[in-house]
Amino acid sequence: MKFDWSKYFNATTFEKVLMVAILLVAGLIIIYTIAFIVRKVLPAKWSRQHKMIINRAVQYTGYIVMFFIIISELEVNLTTVFGAAGVIGIVVGIASQTSIGNIVSGFFLVSEKSFEIGDVVRLGDKSGTVYSIDLLSIKIKTFDNVLIRVPNQTVISTELINVTRFPVRRMDFNISVAYKEDLEKVKGILQEVAKNNPLCLEEPEPVIIFQNFGNSGIEILLGVWFEKINFLKVKNSVFLEVKAAFDKAGIEIPFPHVTLYSGAETKPFPVNIEK
Repeated sequence: MKFDWSKYFNATTFEKVLMVAILLVAGLIIIYTIAFIVRKVLPAKWSRQHKMIINRAVQYTGYIVMFFIIISELEVNLTTVFGAAGVIGIVVGIASQTSIGNIVSGFFLVSEKSFEIGDVVRLGDKSGTVYSIDLLSIKIKTFDNVLIRVPNQTVISTELINVTRFPVRRMDFNISVAYKEDLEKVKGILQEVAKNNPLCLEEPEPVIIFQNFGNSGIEILLGVWFEKINFLKVKNSVFLEVKAAFDKAGIEIPFPHVTLYSGAETKPFPVNIEK
């Protein structure tokens, strides 16, 4: 028995398929062109997050319009299409409750504005830069160049720390000096280090707090204010300058000491080192 292809594939069908292919290619070109133009004309002061949302809205709107144009060209009965779509939608909705929850959470994240693309955040034990905010998840680029995908529901239900939310931050340095040192002298040295470092801000003033009598020395907190873009530079420069200033002034930075006793006597147990 010979199969009759002419019943299913004729000149009219070929024309429709060709027209749909042309509409598909032309539509995609137009959509991406419009999206590119929109990205260029958006105000520069707008955040990357707002630009991304508008750009995706333009793309999704274009896809919907193109879909209806192709359906119209194919002369498909929309009642049948919508009916089938409704049934499929119910099945997919039941099977993808987690995805729907992530989508709803995504809208809350965008409206809450607790972070934006480019912010440095800490989420649990993960830290990095917000790479993208999508419908189902956010993507974080770690400092060692690894991409982490976190579902929106997880972000909503977990404590998230935005490290770069504000333009000015304080960096704390935990410092220890020997008990024999003059604390007023130590305080003056730390003040000079903060004052002479061009990356440390004069206002707010640096914070110096004598915290604890530690096991090996007196523990001091030095807090300096800086612009967030200078994080690494401030971290390294202040660290090096404190060490150099202490060395120059003869200030001892202690390390743990262990004293051995022979018993109830208070005299230390003698230790002889032979070479």
